[in-house]
Amino acid sequence: MATPQFITDNSGKKLAVVLPMKEYNRMLEDLEELEDVKAYDKAMNGKKEFIPLDKALKEIEATRKKKKNV
Repeated sequence: MATPQFITDNSGKKLAVVLPMKEYNRMLEDLEELEDVKAYDKAMNGKKEFIPLDKALKEIEATRKKKKNV
């Protein structure tokens, strides 16, 4: 892991960080995985409702389309 570089103001207060792209991309992948884990935990703790596969696939596709249009 590379040492991050900090951008500071004149008083030394850290304002931003510079990371190598490889490390940045790894962090993004880790965040996506964490989001998946949180979604799984939420689903497992929530109300269990069973729906037919075709209805579930339609709902998933509708959600994906909404996210692409945002």
